[in-house]
Amino acid sequence: MGPTNQPDYINAVAAVDTGLSAFALLAALQTIENGHGRTRGKLRWGPRTLDLDLLLFGNATIDEERLKIPHPGISERAFVLHPLYEIAPDLTVPGLGPLAELLRKCPSQRLKRLTNDGL
Repeated sequence: MGPTNQPDYINAVAAVDTGLSAFALLAALQTIENGHGRTRGKLRWGPRTLDLDLLLFGNATIDEERLKIPHPGISERAFVLHPLYEIAPDLTVPGLGPLAELLRKCPSQRLKRLTNDGL
């Protein structure tokens, strides 16, 4: 999913508690991206200064033009599944199944885990 000829980047996953709706949380994430110089051009999945994705929203499934939950392609992205597994190994992704099973089916795609020394 998306071009593979991009520079290396750092990816992370975080879990948050919020009183916001999924759409309000998406708007907040996009405001943060914009504050860090993110611009949305014609090239989808191109290089960007910051990319904050809403992967899951509890057990919700949302299929709207502006927001799809679970995030499309989540099961194909090792760079999402590995860090997600670190914080929620027992998670079941709505409509897709246990996270551990999704991870087993997804190749590692040359991932490198960063440590405190950056390697």
